[in-house]
Amino acid sequence: MVNRDINFSLWLDFVERDYLKNEFSVLIEKGIINGATSNPSIFASAITTSLAYKEQLATLEGKSPKEKYEALAIEDIRTAAQALRESYDEGNDGYISIEVDPFLSNDTQGTIEEGKRLFAAIDEPNVMVKVPATNAGYAAMTELLATGISVNATLIFSPEQAKRCLKAMKEGIDTFSNNGGCRVEAVISVFVSRFDRLLDADLEKEGLDVAKTGIYNAAKIYNIIEKNHTPSVRTLFASTGVKGDDLPADYYIRELLAPHSVNTAPLATIESYIAKKETEPKLPIDDDIINGYFTKLSDNGFHMNEVYDSLLKDGLEAFEKAFQEMLDTLK
Repeated sequence: MVNRDINFSLWLDFVERDYLKNEFSVLIEKGIINGATSNPSIFASAITTSLAYKEQLATLEGKSPKEKYEALAIEDIRTAAQALRESYDEGNDGYISIEVDPFLSNDTQGTIEEGKRLFAAIDEPNVMVKVPATNAGYAAMTELLATGISVNATLIFSPEQAKRCLKAMKEGIDTFSNNGGCRVEAVISVFVSRFDRLLDADLEKEGLDVAKTGIYNAAKIYNIIEKNHTPSVRTLFASTGVKGDDLPADYYIRELLAPHSVNTAPLATIESYIAKKETEPKLPIDDDIINGYFTKLSDNGFHMNEVYDSLLKDGLEAFEKAFQEMLDTLK
């Protein structure tokens, strides 16, 4: 559930047309969620497996695959934004995110142009444009925020990425504010479970704790963001679904429950979370404890900079692959 007492938000990491027109509003009305996110993989799954897009696709004959995708995505994001609009108007988040073409991750100007074009086409104020945290992405974040477009920085794995996001976001928000703008917000999406899926088997061989690296890394970045004292920028914990049965389905929500934060999760994860009694916040964790954990990893041959680089590379490639496969089905 959303907990406004501590400014904790729960967003749904899922988009599919029939769901958006039906059950989605129930989650909002019950106060379970107050936002949603999408990404290329989510749209690829929805468009390629759901019959809900068949009718609109029939009207798009002759369009390029990307034009077809954008027409479908714009319709879905607009539907979600309208369902969330009351929350937004009340200052209770109410955002839905749409990601720019993942093949633009190294193209600053292309990202800016596509972000502005998608935002204008959807024509709802409570849309966040998702921008990967790459060298090209940081400047795009600044420009989008400066023009009043809220931003979801995605694929954050390292503290350094978070720091660069903060710098870019503060510059954009300050420009918007100095030009008389009223409301623009940003989230820094820290990916969590992928660390554990990558490292746990090797950690277990060394007799080290498992299912902790993603938590401690996210907690470290959360502390950095909170110490920056920018109220309109929050940590968003992403990649919080659990694979397999080794952990409770809602593990990455409960272990990262934190004031002034967002957790975006798949529907099954949210259902598991709300079925149990709400727990007290688990964050912040003291920096000395976090640093001690990573020192232990380093002493045992686990080098986080290499892990960060590997996960970012894999994340970018996975989104590109999903996006391309979806485009191929729309030819």
